[in-house]
Amino acid sequence: MTKSPGRRIGMALIAAALGLAALVPLQSFAQQQQQQPQAQKPTIVLVHGAFADSSSWDGVVRGLQARHYPVIAAANALRGPKADAASVAGVIDSIQGPVVLVGHSYGGSVISAAAIGKANVKALVYVAAFAPEAGETALGLTGKFPGSTLGPTLAPPVPLADGGKDLYIQQDRFPAQFAADVPLAKAKLMAVGQRPIAEAALNEAAEAPAWKSVPSWFVYGDRDKNIPPAAMAFMAQRAHAVKTTVVKGASHVVMTSKPEAVTKVIVEAATH
Repeated sequence: MTKSPGRRIGMALIAAALGLAALVPLQSFAQQQQQQPQAQKPTIVLVHGAFADSSSWDGVVRGLQARHYPVIAAANALRGPKADAASVAGVIDSIQGPVVLVGHSYGGSVISAAAIGKANVKALVYVAAFAPEAGETALGLTGKFPGSTLGPTLAPPVPLADGGKDLYIQQDRFPAQFAADVPLAKAKLMAVGQRPIAEAALNEAAEAPAWKSVPSWFVYGDRDKNIPPAAMAFMAQRAHAVKTTVVKGASHVVMTSKPEAVTKVIVEAATH
């Protein structure tokens, strides 16, 4: 029996419709696969230390942004570990998703306290930084091992209205003491823009630190004149650091002079 042309066309249209219907779920699945979000990258929160400001992280920020990490350079008032940690803790609370906390110098004391009780803090990175045990002070850790030449380079303390004192490094001695491996012109600018730390902050005892429960990474230079490298090695070993990186020839501001080396450590912590 010969099929009419109209019937043949109708059957062909039905077959095509059935074929398209079969393809729809496949296309939808493929689209869903493409639209599924990738694993969320942690936000990197950078905390500067004494005699510095957030611009000391500029090279690291560029490196992290090039790798598509969200970055926040948190304000650090340099008034005392407890008060400064409370400020940084507020920043952590405002972030949805995982966080990697990074602290330089005195900023290490701050992140050690700020991360307490923060479940979204997944890693701590200490950049030429203090990682104090409960009861320890930044000043005490500096003097625990020989090598710091900071004391004689400090300018006369600046009296404050509340009876406290602010500490600065003498501008003409700042480059050699603080940033010996930074180009001199830049180091001089850093000297002018340095943020003072309250003398009391260096003598304030730390509370229970987060590095006892949060994985930590350490990176510092072997020519640091502020915190003796031996002190940082001691703190890294005590904290059972996942990894310790010593940058040869680097000064106290290793994140400024060797930003890529520091960035790599932060990325390693973020992807651990």
